[in-house]
Amino acid sequence: MPVYTVTVATGSQWFAGTDDYIYITLVGTERCSARTLLDKPLYNDFERGAVDSYDVRVEENLGELVLVKLEKKKYWVADDWYCRYITVKTPAGDYMEFPCFRWLTDDKEVVLRDGTAHLPQDDKTSVVKLHRQKELNTRCKTYRWKEWQPGFPMSIDAAHHRDLPRDIQFDSEKGVDFVLNYSKAIENLCVNQFMHMFQSSWSDFADFEKIFVKIQNTISEYVMQHWKEDFMFGYQFLNGCNPVVIQKCSKIPDKFPVTNEMVEVSLERELTLEEEVEAGNIFIVDYEILDGITPNATDPCTLQYVAAPMCLLYKNKLKKIMPIAIQLGQTPGEDNPIFLPTDSKYDWLLAKIWLRSSDFHHHQTITHLLRTHLMTEVFGIAMFRQLAAVHPVYKLLIPHIRFTIAINTKAREQLICEFGIFDKANATGGGGHVQLVQKAVRTLTYRSMCFPDMIKSRDMDNKEEVPTYFYRDDGYLVWEATMSFVSDVVHIYYKDDEAVQEDVEIQAFVKDVCSFGMQDFDHCEFPKSLKTREELSEYLTVVVFTASAQHAAVNFGQLYLGMYPDEHFIEKPVKAAMESFRKRLAQISSAIKSRNEGKKLPYYNMSPDKIPNSVAV
Repeated sequence: MPVYTVTVATGSQWFAGTDDYIYITLVGTERCSARTLLDKPLYNDFERGAVDSYDVRVEENLGELVLVKLEKKKYWVADDWYCRYITVKTPAGDYMEFPCFRWLTDDKEVVLRDGTAHLPQDDKTSVVKLHRQKELNTRCKTYRWKEWQPGFPMSIDAAHHRDLPRDIQFDSEKGVDFVLNYSKAIENLCVNQFMHMFQSSWSDFADFEKIFVKIQNTISEYVMQHWKEDFMFGYQFLNGCNPVVIQKCSKIPDKFPVTNEMVEVSLERELTLEEEVEAGNIFIVDYEILDGITPNATDPCTLQYVAAPMCLLYKNKLKKIMPIAIQLGQTPGEDNPIFLPTDSKYDWLLAKIWLRSSDFHHHQTITHLLRTHLMTEVFGIAMFRQLAAVHPVYKLLIPHIRFTIAINTKAREQLICEFGIFDKANATGGGGHVQLVQKAVRTLTYRSMCFPDMIKSRDMDNKEEVPTYFYRDDGYLVWEATMSFVSDVVHIYYKDDEAVQEDVEIQAFVKDVCSFGMQDFDHCEFPKSLKTREELSEYLTVVVFTASAQHAAVNFGQLYLGMYPDEHFIEKPVKAAMESFRKRLAQISSAIKSRNEGKKLPYYNMSPDKIPNSVAV
């Protein structure tokens, strides 16, 4: 009687094990095995982290093994089970791998294909075609689009974290991490003690030091010592947490009437302001998008304000970026003066503080929330809806989508919801943050998600002109390494451009992103189809880079880029591409470390060894 040896790996996360009954059915091209209970006498099966083996006996050989069906039936009380993978040793001695990485809940079943990735057009038998279509039909019903706010990118149809599909909820320990990290952040910032300060006037600059007293590292201490200085103010536009606003100034805007007489004392090259502009030494940040945003009015006893400022910056002879003029509103006039470094000490400092406050709103709401979290969720939902688990692009993207939808759902529950943290601590709370996202979506395009294009659109791509723009330099390296890796994977599975065009799942994926995720906004210019391997490689690089490197750069990193603990891919060429990717990333990390040696302000935000795979890891 032929015997198939089945090895079952249970997850190592909290509560991954189960006491429920687990059944297996092996499906071959010739016939199926009997439904077999996996159970050893006097043994506690399927414990957390366990790897257990069982024999499945059949009357006749099953033919080529194509599917494995797992079923879980309740023993006493409902007891979810997380299966990492199944391996099967056939009677002929061959080994087959069936990745799972899924939860079995209630009395549910999971049907797995072997770990070899397949494009839909490569499936030849009716059994696997039917399985693939059934999987996607189920996913489309499970992962539904919903508009959380008008004008937002679409999100998951779940009001609460507990409403999410089990497979994308936080693991229990990740959920505990979320609560502990949230509590730790509150503790570190002393927000419990000083929350009232966010909705009342601050009496002294020393209050800032009280807020940051418990944040102790070399960079934060240096910033605390020098935050009032102009060089630090300018440096943050290049390598702070929002390094995506500064751009080269080609013409002084009419709405910001800075004259040569105003700033000539700040210019070092004996050139006029106009000549400095022509020489490429003048830069600008403009928060026009904040104009008209409603300030927080959730506390009727506290007046709050939102400015829409502009700042002119100058590259001095030492190539440091220095502020030389600030205007706090978009319309010039007597009630909207231009502040200068030659003004009184505290007038100039307060102007910088107001502008930095506006930068904070732009950073948290647009750069961080919209352009990393919400956009990664769009890609993630479309991936679950349109790409089967056996699709190579699903296997490529799943580590970078991990927990994204969960953390965004938590944010909609606790952070950006009515009466959430934004309402309590931000001047754009109470609805202003919603208006800000709605305005920002209207300028969000596909090309602006491509890192090199985003840098070039602000005319900040010349390394010689701005040599200390480390966000740009490190970002280029990580983008190119990611693009190279993604391209390697694409070329393994797509033999030519026609294969991309014939892939109905990948075409449905990009169309779902544009037509549903981005609601077919006319301005967004997201592609609805992909025609070449090059286009596909760039698109997937946008997804991976946005979820990992870009998020780390604007949120700070803490599983790092290139590390894939769940082995969705089993093919040797892909594993070789992953190893090459890891080596290249290691070289980038080493180069960044060498560059940072001896610097008082080292920049590590784009270092691959500091970049988590996803926005929520």
